[in-house]
Amino acid sequence: MKYFLMMTAFVLLGLSPLHARENIKSEPLTTGTSYLLSTHGIERRINIVVPAEYDETDHSYPVLIMLDGGFQQDFYLALGIERWNQLWQRSAPVIFVGVETVDRQRELLPPTESEEEQERYPTAGESADFRAWLSETVLPLIRDHYRDDGRAFLAGESAAGHFVAETWAIAPKLFDGYAALSPSLQWDNQGLSHRLAGMEKQDRPALFVSLADEGGGTEEGVLRFVSEAGSNLCFADRRTELAHANTLHGLLPEALQYLLPTDADWLEEYGLTLRCSDRTDE
Repeated sequence: MKYFLMMTAFVLLGLSPLHARENIKSEPLTTGTSYLLSTHGIERRINIVVPAEYDETDHSYPVLIMLDGGFQQDFYLALGIERWNQLWQRSAPVIFVGVETVDRQRELLPPTESEEEQERYPTAGESADFRAWLSETVLPLIRDHYRDDGRAFLAGESAAGHFVAETWAIAPKLFDGYAALSPSLQWDNQGLSHRLAGMEKQDRPALFVSLADEGGGTEEGVLRFVSEAGSNLCFADRRTELAHANTLHGLLPEALQYLLPTDADWLEEYGLTLRCSDRTDE
């Protein structure tokens, strides 16, 4: 009897929840690859994730550069939105590249003549150097290591949206399409929109630009910029629907749908529509 009870105890111990948990298999969760690069004297990560089917095919894919793409920035949100779009075939698959920024105003904005902005952001004004670094270091790195199809797209929000809009305006051939979400076009007394208004008209790549309930110089700058931007444009006027803080959540799906369309014919049925407004003022 004593022997039977001992054997029963061993069996029960072997089937205990603690024992079962100890035998659960695990493996690392691998999302992509990080490269450590330096610019402006600061090291940062370039986080790259390939499409799910990348290793099973020999297909080539476009590149999407997502600014503010660090792990503590917009990387996970933006990557999740891009992958969700793929599930619905709302936008074509991309090689997703999250570019981490460190001193955002320094790296993403041009110089400003506003004394208030100079005082608040004393390091700001080196967007030209950051743009050159993207062109001369980041894009070549991606093309050396991944099967890209030759196309590259640039997306960013807020200060990064200003960088996108500025790049589209002064170096349009650097990328094949642009998404400027709630760009901070109040910067430098709305200098970028005034500059665009004085530039000679030319054909530029597709641009998705949005405006939330921001008001003031931001709204004035965006509306002026849109009025001068030509026809190859999707203007998402969401002043009555979105705030600055939720623009990325709300409009990155549409931006990717505009820049990287698919042949899916069920999107409208499920409310996955692209709404481009002709309005530049109200």
